[in-house]
Amino acid sequence: GLYSFGIFLYGASIRIASLFNSKAKLWVKGRKNFYSDLQKSLAKDSSPVIWFHCASLGEFEQGRPLIEQIRIQYPAYKILLTFFSPSGYEVRKNYSGADFVTYMPLDTKRNAKQFLDIVKPALIVFVKYEFWLNHLEEIHRRKIPHYLISAIFRNDQIFFKSHGGIFRSALKNYSHIFTQDENSKTLVSKIGVTDVSVAGDTRFDRVTEIATSAKEISLAAAFTGNHDVLVAGSTWPSDENFLFPAMKKYFASGWKLIIAPHEISEDRIISIENSLTQLGISPDKIVRFSKTNEPIAAASQVLVIDNIGMLSSLYRYGAVAYIGGGFGKSIHNTLEAAVYGIPVVFGPMYQKFNEALGLIECKGGFGVHSASELSSTLDQLLSDGNFRSDSGKLAGEFVKSNTGATEKIISLLPLQ
Repeated sequence: GLYSFGIFLYGASIRIASLFNSKAKLWVKGRKNFYSDLQKSLAKDSSPVIWFHCASLGEFEQGRPLIEQIRIQYPAYKILLTFFSPSGYEVRKNYSGADFVTYMPLDTKRNAKQFLDIVKPALIVFVKYEFWLNHLEEIHRRKIPHYLISAIFRNDQIFFKSHGGIFRSALKNYSHIFTQDENSKTLVSKIGVTDVSVAGDTRFDRVTEIATSAKEISLAAAFTGNHDVLVAGSTWPSDENFLFPAMKKYFASGWKLIIAPHEISEDRIISIENSLTQLGISPDKIVRFSKTNEPIAAASQVLVIDNIGMLSSLYRYGAVAYIGGGFGKSIHNTLEAAVYGIPVVFGPMYQKFNEALGLIECKGGFGVHSASELSSTLDQLLSDGNFRSDSGKLAGEFVKSNTGATEKIISLLPLQ
Protein backbone atom coordinates (compact mmCIF):
# COMPACT_ATOMS: atom_id res chain seq x y z
CA GLY A 1 0.00 0.00 0.00
CA LEU A 2 0.99 3.54 0.81
CA TYR A 3 4.06 2.53 2.78
CA SER A 4 5.56 0.46 -0.07
CA PHE A 5 4.77 3.20 -2.56
CA GLY A 6 6.58 5.67 -0.28
CA ILE A 7 9.62 3.38 -0.20
CA PHE A 8 9.54 3.10 -4.00
CA LEU A 9 9.51 6.92 -4.31
CA TYR A 10 12.31 7.19 -1.77
CA GLY A 11 14.50 4.77 -3.75
CA ALA A 12 13.77 6.61 -6.99
CA SER A 13 14.58 10.01 -5.51
CA ILE A 14 17.90 8.74 -4.13
CA ARG A 15 18.84 7.39 -7.54
CA ILE A 16 18.10 10.76 -9.13
CA ALA A 17 19.97 12.59 -6.35
CA SER A 18 22.96 10.29 -6.86
CA LEU A 19 23.68 12.08 -10.14
CA PHE A 20 24.77 15.19 -8.23
CA ASN A 21 24.98 14.31 -4.53
CA SER A 22 28.03 12.39 -3.28
CA LYS A 23 26.27 10.79 -0.31
CA ALA A 24 23.39 9.55 -2.47
CA LYS A 25 25.94 8.27 -5.00
CA LEU A 26 27.62 6.17 -2.28
CA TRP A 27 24.19 4.89 -1.19
CA VAL A 28 23.44 3.64 -4.71
CA LYS A 29 26.96 2.39 -5.45
CA GLY A 30 27.07 0.48 -2.16
CA ARG A 31 24.00 -1.51 -3.17
CA LYS A 32 25.38 -2.57 -6.60
CA ASN A 33 25.94 -6.35 -7.07
CA PHE A 34 24.57 -6.47 -3.57
CA TYR A 35 23.08 -9.96 -3.51
CA SER A 36 25.83 -11.73 -5.41
CA ASP A 37 28.53 -10.22 -3.16
CA LEU A 38 26.54 -11.13 -0.07
CA GLN A 39 25.96 -14.67 -1.28
CA LYS A 40 29.65 -15.13 -2.04
CA SER A 41 30.83 -13.97 1.36
CA LEU A 42 28.24 -16.02 3.26
CA ALA A 43 28.70 -19.19 1.21
CA LYS A 44 32.17 -19.82 2.64
CA ASP A 45 30.79 -20.62 6.06
CA SER A 46 27.83 -22.56 7.44
CA SER A 47 27.93 -21.10 10.98
CA PRO A 48 24.67 -19.58 12.27
CA VAL A 49 24.43 -15.84 11.56
CA ILE A 50 23.33 -13.05 13.88
CA TRP A 51 22.26 -10.00 11.90
CA PHE A 52 22.75 -6.57 13.51
CA HIS A 53 21.25 -3.53 11.82
CA CYS A 54 22.24 0.07 12.59
CA ALA A 55 21.03 3.18 10.79
CA SER A 56 24.34 4.98 11.15
CA LEU A 57 27.31 5.60 13.44
CA GLY A 58 25.41 6.62 16.57
CA GLU A 59 23.38 3.41 16.52
CA PHE A 60 26.52 1.42 15.81
CA GLU A 61 28.06 2.79 19.04
CA GLN A 62 25.01 1.48 20.93
CA GLY A 63 25.15 -1.92 19.28
CA ARG A 64 28.89 -2.35 19.46
CA PRO A 65 29.23 -3.48 23.11
CA LEU A 66 26.67 -6.21 22.42
CA ILE A 67 28.38 -7.34 19.20
CA GLU A 68 31.73 -7.55 20.99
CA GLN A 69 30.38 -9.44 24.01
CA ILE A 70 28.57 -11.97 21.79
CA ARG A 71 31.86 -12.46 19.93
CA ILE A 72 33.58 -13.35 23.20
CA GLN A 73 30.83 -15.40 24.84
CA TYR A 74 29.36 -17.14 21.76
CA PRO A 75 32.14 -17.46 19.18
CA ALA A 76 30.22 -20.09 17.17
CA TYR A 77 28.06 -17.35 15.60
CA LYS A 78 29.03 -15.27 12.62
CA ILE A 79 28.01 -11.60 12.75
CA LEU A 80 26.52 -9.69 9.84
CA LEU A 81 26.39 -5.92 10.37
CA THR A 82 24.27 -3.73 8.09
CA PHE A 83 24.02 0.04 7.82
CA PHE A 84 21.41 2.13 6.12
CA SER A 85 23.49 5.27 5.64
CA PRO A 86 26.79 5.69 3.78
CA SER A 87 28.19 7.75 6.66
CA GLY A 88 27.91 4.68 8.90
CA TYR A 89 29.02 2.15 6.31
CA GLU A 90 32.00 4.10 4.95
CA VAL A 91 33.49 4.62 8.43
CA ARG A 92 32.87 1.06 9.67
CA LYS A 93 33.11 -1.15 6.58
CA ASN A 94 36.38 -2.64 7.88
CA TYR A 95 35.16 -3.13 11.45
CA SER A 96 36.80 -6.34 12.66
CA GLY A 97 34.09 -7.14 15.22
CA ALA A 98 31.77 -8.34 12.45
CA ASP A 99 32.34 -11.06 9.87
CA PHE A 100 30.40 -9.28 7.13
CA VAL A 101 29.63 -5.55 6.87
CA THR A 102 27.25 -4.35 4.20
CA TYR A 103 24.28 -2.10 3.43
CA MET A 104 20.68 -2.85 4.26
CA PRO A 105 18.72 -3.24 1.00
CA LEU A 106 15.86 -0.84 0.28
CA ASP A 107 12.79 -1.96 2.22
CA THR A 108 10.66 -3.61 -0.47
CA LYS A 109 8.85 -6.94 -0.05
CA ARG A 110 10.96 -8.52 -2.75
CA ASN A 111 14.26 -7.30 -1.24
CA ALA A 112 13.22 -8.51 2.20
CA LYS A 113 12.55 -12.04 0.90
CA GLN A 114 15.75 -12.18 -1.13
CA PHE A 115 17.90 -10.81 1.69
CA LEU A 116 16.53 -13.28 4.26
CA ASP A 117 16.81 -16.18 1.80
CA ILE A 118 20.53 -15.48 1.46
CA VAL A 119 21.38 -14.57 5.06
CA LYS A 120 19.09 -17.07 6.86
CA PRO A 121 19.77 -15.32 10.18
CA ALA A 122 19.35 -17.33 13.39
CA LEU A 123 18.71 -14.11 15.29
CA ILE A 124 18.26 -10.44 14.42
CA VAL A 125 19.01 -7.30 16.43
CA PHE A 126 17.81 -3.85 15.36
CA VAL A 127 19.43 -0.95 17.18
CA LYS A 128 17.39 1.96 18.52
CA TYR A 129 15.24 3.45 15.78
CA GLU A 130 15.00 1.66 12.47
CA PHE A 131 11.56 0.27 11.56
CA TRP A 132 11.58 -1.19 8.05
CA LEU A 133 8.09 -2.61 7.84
CA ASN A 134 8.48 -4.99 4.87
CA HIS A 135 11.60 -6.57 6.39
CA LEU A 136 9.96 -6.78 9.81
CA GLU A 137 6.86 -8.41 8.34
CA GLU A 138 8.89 -11.01 6.46
CA ILE A 139 11.01 -11.70 9.56
CA HIS A 140 7.83 -12.21 11.60
CA ARG A 141 6.35 -14.48 8.91
CA ARG A 142 9.46 -16.68 9.06
CA LYS A 143 9.32 -16.72 12.88
CA ILE A 144 12.94 -15.53 13.21
CA PRO A 145 13.61 -14.23 16.74
CA HIS A 146 14.19 -10.49 16.42
CA TYR A 147 14.95 -7.85 19.01
CA LEU A 148 15.06 -4.09 19.33
CA ILE A 149 17.73 -2.77 21.68
CA SER A 150 18.55 0.66 23.17
CA ALA A 151 15.07 1.84 22.20
CA ILE A 152 13.77 5.23 23.32
CA PHE A 153 10.12 6.10 22.84
CA ARG A 154 8.59 9.56 22.94
CA ASN A 155 4.99 10.72 22.72
CA ASP A 156 5.46 12.43 19.38
CA GLN A 157 6.50 9.26 17.48
CA ILE A 158 4.27 7.63 14.87
CA PHE A 159 3.46 4.60 17.07
CA PHE A 160 1.32 6.79 19.31
CA LYS A 161 -0.56 8.56 16.51
CA SER A 162 -3.98 7.51 15.19
CA HIS A 163 -2.48 6.74 11.75
CA GLY A 164 0.39 4.65 13.17
CA GLY A 165 -1.36 1.27 13.14
CA ILE A 166 1.09 -0.59 10.89
CA PHE A 167 4.01 0.66 12.97
CA ARG A 168 2.28 -0.43 16.19
CA SER A 169 1.84 -3.95 14.91
CA ALA A 170 5.53 -4.11 13.90
CA LEU A 171 6.42 -3.23 17.50
CA LYS A 172 4.11 -5.93 18.83
CA ASN A 173 5.77 -8.52 16.58
CA TYR A 174 9.26 -8.09 18.07
CA SER A 175 10.30 -11.07 20.18
CA HIS A 176 11.39 -8.59 22.83
CA ILE A 177 12.19 -4.88 23.10
CA PHE A 178 14.93 -3.53 25.37
CA THR A 179 14.40 0.13 26.24
CA GLN A 180 16.87 2.61 27.65
CA ASP A 181 14.49 3.94 30.29
CA GLU A 182 11.31 3.30 32.32
CA ASN A 183 9.42 6.03 30.53
CA SER A 184 9.78 4.27 27.16
CA LYS A 185 8.53 1.01 28.62
CA THR A 186 5.47 2.73 30.13
CA LEU A 187 4.66 4.46 26.84
CA VAL A 188 4.67 1.30 24.72
CA SER A 189 2.79 -0.73 27.31
CA LYS A 190 -0.08 1.77 26.83
CA ILE A 191 -0.40 0.66 23.20
CA GLY A 192 -0.32 -3.02 24.15
CA VAL A 193 3.36 -3.81 23.61
CA THR A 194 4.24 -6.04 26.55
CA ASP A 195 7.41 -7.98 25.69
CA VAL A 196 9.53 -5.13 26.97
CA SER A 197 12.23 -4.71 29.57
CA VAL A 198 14.36 -1.77 30.68
CA ALA A 199 17.99 -2.66 30.04
CA GLY A 200 19.50 0.83 30.08
CA ASP A 201 21.92 2.30 27.57
CA THR A 202 24.72 0.08 26.22
CA ARG A 203 26.87 3.15 25.55
CA PHE A 204 27.71 3.35 29.25
CA ASP A 205 29.38 -0.05 28.84
CA ARG A 206 31.10 1.15 25.70
CA VAL A 207 32.65 4.29 27.23
CA THR A 208 33.73 2.33 30.30
CA GLU A 209 35.50 -0.13 28.04
CA ILE A 210 37.15 2.70 26.03
CA ALA A 211 38.35 4.34 29.24
CA THR A 212 39.73 1.07 30.61
CA SER A 213 41.70 0.37 27.45
CA ALA A 214 42.64 3.99 26.63
CA LYS A 215 46.27 4.32 25.61
CA GLU A 216 48.59 6.92 27.09
CA ILE A 217 49.04 9.75 24.54
CA SER A 218 52.52 10.94 25.43
CA LEU A 219 52.25 14.22 23.53
CA ALA A 220 49.06 15.14 25.39
CA ALA A 221 50.65 14.09 28.68
CA ALA A 222 53.66 16.32 27.99
CA PHE A 223 51.38 19.21 27.04
CA THR A 224 49.38 18.78 30.26
CA GLY A 225 52.34 18.49 32.65
CA ASN A 226 51.01 19.62 36.01
CA HIS A 227 48.62 22.19 34.56
CA ASP A 228 44.85 22.16 34.68
CA VAL A 229 43.43 21.51 31.23
CA LEU A 230 40.03 22.06 29.70
CA VAL A 231 39.34 19.53 26.93
CA ALA A 232 36.89 20.81 24.32
CA GLY A 233 35.59 17.95 22.17
CA SER A 234 33.73 17.94 18.84
CA THR A 235 33.38 21.72 18.78
CA TRP A 236 31.80 23.91 16.11
CA PRO A 237 32.37 27.64 15.53
CA SER A 238 29.14 28.32 17.44
CA ASP A 239 30.72 26.71 20.53
CA GLU A 240 34.06 28.44 20.18
CA ASN A 241 32.51 31.91 19.88
CA PHE A 242 31.38 31.54 23.50
CA LEU A 243 34.02 29.21 24.89
CA PHE A 244 37.18 31.12 23.95
CA PRO A 245 36.19 34.49 25.49
CA ALA A 246 34.93 32.70 28.62
CA MET A 247 38.35 31.06 29.03
CA LYS A 248 40.41 34.16 28.34
CA LYS A 249 41.26 35.06 31.96
CA TYR A 250 42.02 31.41 32.80
CA PHE A 251 44.69 31.21 30.13
CA ALA A 252 46.38 34.04 32.04
CA SER A 253 46.23 32.05 35.27
CA GLY A 254 47.84 28.91 33.84
CA TRP A 255 44.95 26.86 32.43
CA LYS A 256 45.55 25.09 29.14
CA LEU A 257 43.16 24.02 26.37
CA ILE A 258 43.06 20.86 24.28
CA ILE A 259 40.59 21.39 21.44
CA ALA A 260 39.37 18.67 19.07
CA PRO A 261 37.05 20.34 16.53
CA HIS A 262 34.30 18.28 14.93
CA GLU A 263 35.70 19.05 11.47
CA ILE A 264 39.43 19.19 10.87
CA SER A 265 39.72 20.90 7.49
CA GLU A 266 42.63 23.33 7.12
CA ASP A 267 40.20 26.27 7.05
CA ARG A 268 38.60 25.24 10.32
CA ILE A 269 41.93 24.86 12.07
CA ILE A 270 43.24 28.17 10.81
CA SER A 271 40.08 29.91 12.01
CA ILE A 272 40.52 28.37 15.48
CA GLU A 273 44.13 29.55 15.60
CA ASN A 274 43.07 33.04 14.50
CA SER A 275 40.29 33.31 17.09
CA LEU A 276 42.72 32.35 19.84
CA THR A 277 45.37 34.78 18.62
CA GLN A 278 42.78 37.57 18.67
CA LEU A 279 42.16 36.75 22.33
CA GLY A 280 45.79 37.56 23.00
CA ILE A 281 47.38 34.12 22.95
CA SER A 282 50.73 34.22 21.26
CA PRO A 283 50.67 32.23 17.97
CA ASP A 284 53.72 30.21 19.03
CA LYS A 285 51.79 28.95 22.09
CA ILE A 286 49.15 27.33 19.85
CA VAL A 287 50.31 23.99 18.41
CA ARG A 288 48.77 21.33 16.21
CA PHE A 289 49.01 17.71 17.30
CA SER A 290 50.47 16.60 13.95
CA LYS A 291 53.12 19.31 13.86
CA THR A 292 54.65 19.47 17.29
CA ASN A 293 56.84 17.51 19.66
CA GLU A 294 56.81 16.96 23.41
CA PRO A 295 59.12 19.81 24.53
CA ILE A 296 57.29 22.36 22.36
CA ALA A 297 53.88 21.03 23.42
CA ALA A 298 54.90 21.25 27.08
CA ALA A 299 55.62 24.97 26.68
CA SER A 300 52.36 25.68 24.78
CA GLN A 301 48.93 26.80 25.94
CA VAL A 302 46.64 25.33 23.31
CA LEU A 303 46.86 21.94 21.63
CA VAL A 304 44.70 21.63 18.51
CA ILE A 305 43.84 18.03 17.63
CA ASP A 306 43.92 17.71 13.85
CA ASN A 307 43.03 14.02 13.63
CA ILE A 308 39.91 11.91 14.08
CA GLY A 309 39.57 9.07 16.58
CA MET A 310 41.71 10.22 19.49
CA LEU A 311 39.17 12.30 21.38
CA SER A 312 37.74 9.64 23.67
CA SER A 313 41.22 8.93 25.05
CA LEU A 314 42.11 12.63 25.41
CA TYR A 315 39.43 13.44 27.97
CA ARG A 316 41.49 11.78 30.69
CA TYR A 317 43.94 14.71 30.54
CA GLY A 318 41.15 17.12 31.34
CA ALA A 319 40.09 18.71 34.63
CA VAL A 320 36.90 19.91 32.89
CA ALA A 321 35.32 18.92 29.57
CA TYR A 322 33.31 21.02 27.16
CA ILE A 323 31.26 18.98 24.67
CA GLY A 324 30.47 20.67 21.36
CA GLY A 325 27.36 20.76 19.19
CA GLY A 326 24.95 22.18 21.76
CA PHE A 327 24.78 25.66 20.24
CA GLY A 328 23.98 24.05 16.88
CA LYS A 329 21.87 20.98 16.10
CA SER A 330 22.64 18.74 19.06
CA ILE A 331 25.37 17.87 21.53
CA HIS A 332 27.97 15.19 20.87
CA ASN A 333 28.87 12.33 23.21
CA THR A 334 29.00 13.50 26.87
CA LEU A 335 29.67 10.05 28.32
CA GLU A 336 33.12 9.74 26.76
CA ALA A 337 34.25 12.56 29.03
CA ALA A 338 32.13 11.86 32.13
CA VAL A 339 33.55 8.33 32.42
CA TYR A 340 36.88 9.87 33.53
CA GLY A 341 35.22 11.52 36.52
CA ILE A 342 35.40 15.10 35.26
CA PRO A 343 32.59 17.67 35.08
CA VAL A 344 31.00 18.08 31.66
CA VAL A 345 29.68 21.36 30.18
CA PHE A 346 27.57 21.63 27.01
CA GLY A 347 25.27 23.99 25.09
CA PRO A 348 21.46 24.09 25.13
CA MET A 349 20.55 21.43 22.56
CA TYR A 350 20.59 18.48 24.96
CA GLN A 351 16.89 17.77 25.67
CA LYS A 352 16.75 14.60 23.59
CA PHE A 353 19.69 12.99 25.36
CA ASN A 354 18.83 11.00 28.47
CA GLU A 355 22.47 10.82 29.50
CA ALA A 356 22.86 14.61 29.40
CA LEU A 357 19.69 15.07 31.44
CA GLY A 358 20.99 12.47 33.89
CA LEU A 359 24.34 14.26 34.22
CA ILE A 360 22.60 17.56 34.93
CA GLU A 361 20.34 15.89 37.47
CA CYS A 362 23.24 14.33 39.38
CA LYS A 363 25.16 17.65 39.24
CA GLY A 364 28.04 16.20 37.23
CA GLY A 365 26.98 17.99 34.03
CA PHE A 366 26.05 21.58 33.18
CA GLY A 367 23.79 22.62 30.31
CA VAL A 368 24.34 26.29 29.45
CA HIS A 369 22.04 28.42 27.30
CA SER A 370 24.05 31.57 26.57
CA ALA A 371 27.50 33.13 26.55
CA SER A 372 26.98 34.60 30.02
CA GLU A 373 25.76 31.30 31.45
CA LEU A 374 28.78 29.50 29.98
CA SER A 375 31.03 32.14 31.55
CA SER A 376 29.54 31.85 35.01
CA THR A 377 29.57 28.03 34.89
CA LEU A 378 33.23 27.99 33.85
CA ASP A 379 34.02 30.56 36.56
CA GLN A 380 32.61 28.18 39.13
CA LEU A 381 34.37 25.10 37.76
CA LEU A 382 37.72 26.63 36.86
CA SER A 383 38.26 28.77 39.93
CA ASP A 384 36.94 26.43 42.65
CA GLY A 385 38.95 23.20 42.85
CA ASN A 386 36.64 21.56 45.40
CA PHE A 387 33.52 22.26 43.43
CA ARG A 388 35.26 20.94 40.33
CA SER A 389 36.36 17.67 41.88
CA ASP A 390 32.97 17.10 43.57
CA SER A 391 31.16 17.61 40.26
CA GLY A 392 33.64 15.33 38.52
CA LYS A 393 33.11 12.55 41.07
CA LEU A 394 29.35 12.78 40.57
CA ALA A 395 29.78 12.53 36.79
CA GLY A 396 31.98 9.44 37.16
CA GLU A 397 29.58 7.76 39.58
CA PHE A 398 26.68 8.45 37.22
CA VAL A 399 28.42 6.53 34.43
CA LYS A 400 29.43 3.69 36.75
CA SER A 401 25.92 3.25 38.15
CA ASN A 402 24.45 2.95 34.65
CA THR A 403 26.67 0.21 33.26
CA GLY A 404 25.44 -3.35 32.77
CA ALA A 405 22.92 -3.02 29.92
CA THR A 406 24.93 -5.31 27.64
CA GLU A 407 24.85 -8.21 30.11
CA LYS A 408 21.11 -7.75 30.76
CA ILE A 409 20.39 -8.02 27.04
CA ILE A 410 22.69 -11.02 26.41
CA SER A 411 21.16 -12.95 29.30
CA LEU A 412 17.73 -12.75 27.62
CA LEU A 413 18.78 -13.58 24.05
CA PRO A 414 18.25 -17.20 22.91
CA LEU A 415 21.93 -17.90 22.25
CA GLN A 416 23.54 -21.27 22.62
